[in-house]
Amino acid sequence: MSPAAPVEPAPVSYRRIASLAIPALVVLAAEPIYLLIDTAVVGHLGTVPLAGLALGGVIMGLAPLIGAVLAYGTTARASRRFGAGDRAGAVAEGVQGTWLALAAGLVMVVAFQFLAGPIAGLMGDDPAVEAAAAEWLRVAVLGAPFLLVAGAGQGWMRAVQDTKRPMWFVSASFLLSAALAPILVYPAGLGLVGSAWANAVAQAVSGVLFFIALRREGVPLRVDWPLMSRQLVANGDLIIRGIAFQVSSFSAAAVAARVGTAALGAHQIGMQLWFFAALALDAVAIAGQALIGADLGAGRPVAARASAKRLTIVGFGYGVVFLLAVLVSLPVLPDLFTSETAVHEQLGHVWPWLVLLLPVAGVVFALDGVLIGAGDLRFMRNMTVISIASGLPFTWLTLVFGWGLTGIWSGIAVFMLVRLGLILWRLRSGDWAVTGAERT
Repeated sequence: MSPAAPVEPAPVSYRRIASLAIPALVVLAAEPIYLLIDTAVVGHLGTVPLAGLALGGVIMGLAPLIGAVLAYGTTARASRRFGAGDRAGAVAEGVQGTWLALAAGLVMVVAFQFLAGPIAGLMGDDPAVEAAAAEWLRVAVLGAPFLLVAGAGQGWMRAVQDTKRPMWFVSASFLLSAALAPILVYPAGLGLVGSAWANAVAQAVSGVLFFIALRREGVPLRVDWPLMSRQLVANGDLIIRGIAFQVSSFSAAAVAARVGTAALGAHQIGMQLWFFAALALDAVAIAGQALIGADLGAGRPVAARASAKRLTIVGFGYGVVFLLAVLVSLPVLPDLFTSETAVHEQLGHVWPWLVLLLPVAGVVFALDGVLIGAGDLRFMRNMTVISIASGLPFTWLTLVFGWGLTGIWSGIAVFMLVRLGLILWRLRSGDWAVTGAERT
């Protein structure tokens, strides 16, 4: 008689998903909430500072992009080790991610001191806006090393299914930045640069807290070149994916700048609301990364597939909740950010796209977490490049046909819908569910 097949555990409960997702929501929402506050504070300085923040913020988006690569790459590898019963190995992945974070952050600090002006000039179409963006960038980038260390820290903590400590660390820095921004911009008289200093100081606090947590784990902090090289190889697909996102973001901002200063300001407001919703919705993805990686690391593919279905349901419901929240808030949102009538008029072209894409985003981001947790990074890379290539023509053709912000945001919609189709196809195939302490 053949031995009975091992019994797989039941799929993860909705309560367990919530226990990981809710603290992650606080972490993910903190940065975009700060950016929304920052946008509102700067928006009342006038159209040029708001547009300068928009342009500078897009360029500075390279830092959170690298931070996301470090966080997701670390989680993808470390969660499998944690699922296989090797917590020390999971934290060791975080050590090497932290060294990579420091190196990348210091390179950014030096590079942006020299390149902030030329990059802003390349993307902008108004000398005053370009100068404001470059001035903001040179200060804001000082927080980059700390921001990236925090990203690596979140990666290994998510992998060991600890989302509560990151919540407290990020909340502390968020409250500090939210208090500093209006003080430095107005009473201190620093204007736009005051928002950059508030950003950098808060990121420094967060980075230091994550480094202290890493030291307390008691694992060696030395550089492990073989392990770091494996991380770099694994992160290569995420880096290409991140570059594709940046191409899309840069393109949208550059085209909006050529539509007009008011359009660029409205695009900044719309994108910050979109980033807030996207990162908040990503809380489900964070839970997915930790749970799916642990299931597959422990050799439980059936449980991983069942959990993926539950995460999809949660993601869709979460997206609908955000849709309703934005609809209720629409009458008051524009006045929170700016009193400029021209910017208000341009925002009318953004709202329909922003609202309708939220349920789509809920599903897409939840399944992003499933595939990242599974280490299915090559597919994630290819899916992102194909999706962005599908949406970019709408963005660039806006300059030819005069579609304005409607053309730019229709490109974002095409990108999200293509991404949804491809990721659902991958989920259905089951090819992503590879077991083992490392994905081979």
